[in-house]
Amino acid sequence: MMMLGLGSVGLVLLSLAVQSGHGAQDSDVWSTEETTERNYYTRYHNMSDITAWMEQMKRENPDVVSSMVYGQTYERRDITLLKIGLSSTGRKKAIWMDCGIHAREWIAPAFCQYFVREILRTYKTDTKVNEMMKNLDFYITPVLNVDGYIYSWHNASTRLWRKSRSPGTGGCTCYGTDLNRNFYANWGMVGVSTDCCSQTYCGTKAISESEARAVTDMLGKMREDILAFLTIHSYGQLLLVPYGHPNISAPNYDELMEVGLGAAKAIKAVHGMDYTVGTSPDVLYANSGSSRDFARLIGIPLSFTFELRDKGEHGFELPEDQIQPTCEEAYAGAHHIITYAHDKAFYSSAATITATLWTTLLAAWVSSATLL
Repeated sequence: MMMLGLGSVGLVLLSLAVQSGHGAQDSDVWSTEETTERNYYTRYHNMSDITAWMEQMKRENPDVVSSMVYGQTYERRDITLLKIGLSSTGRKKAIWMDCGIHAREWIAPAFCQYFVREILRTYKTDTKVNEMMKNLDFYITPVLNVDGYIYSWHNASTRLWRKSRSPGTGGCTCYGTDLNRNFYANWGMVGVSTDCCSQTYCGTKAISESEARAVTDMLGKMREDILAFLTIHSYGQLLLVPYGHPNISAPNYDELMEVGLGAAKAIKAVHGMDYTVGTSPDVLYANSGSSRDFARLIGIPLSFTFELRDKGEHGFELPEDQIQPTCEEAYAGAHHIITYAHDKAFYSSAATITATLWTTLLAAWVSSATLL
């Protein structure tokens, strides 16, 4: 599918129309390009469409968007992220977001696309987003499990495919590993299966899957710079914090819960949807080998799993008319977490430096006064 590009005028008109309360019934106010822009983010897109969209984002925003291939899938397809941020001469902090680690969760890639659109649409006019774009780079993978996602689009019988597409071993004729059970974080301990036909098959060993290795390598290289790790899933309307093992707690559990509850409050303010916050054992089920837990384990302080709409009525087959409201509320939650991470890193450190400076000056003054 071809997506028509929007110039700045089109974006301004789109923004004004939304702000003035125009609904779908006011279709006469939309140009063809504006309608295309509006409608694109209310539909699910196959991998070819998403790849073309990523190229378009780079082409239309060359000063702030670049792409990086950081791994390959079992079927030798590229795993690509978008890096978004304003150029800087200094070393920047980072936010990681990945979507589509489970193939059937189509709302997740839709959200990654929406998130990219929103920060690109607003950073020139929203002072906070602009500030964060100056201080942070966003590393966003719209589809991590590329093989599985493509397979889920084949036909109705494959629509609910979850895992990767690597073949079983040891005589097992089933395909796929649950990539979110394959990370080196309490791997194989709880909430997994060693049966390669199971939906929660954890693989033959930790990071046996090339997709999990790609993320592991990237996080390892960037862990000192990443302030927040967000991995997007569905469904259940949950914000999950580390850890998935019931007997292990994150050292900053209280902070994670406070930030998560704030994000849930921001989500609820958009369309009234309730999101439950907690560890996976507390609010869902125990699991191990998740990317969320791995990120926290290597020192990334804020690590969250978003489980988007709904609570089971439609499950993984969320209707397209719920894409936009789901993305709007999830954006509010992600924005809350990212803002907290940013402000803690930059304002808290600035306050610490200022306090240290004043302490030093005070000590020097006291010393001088004593000599007098």
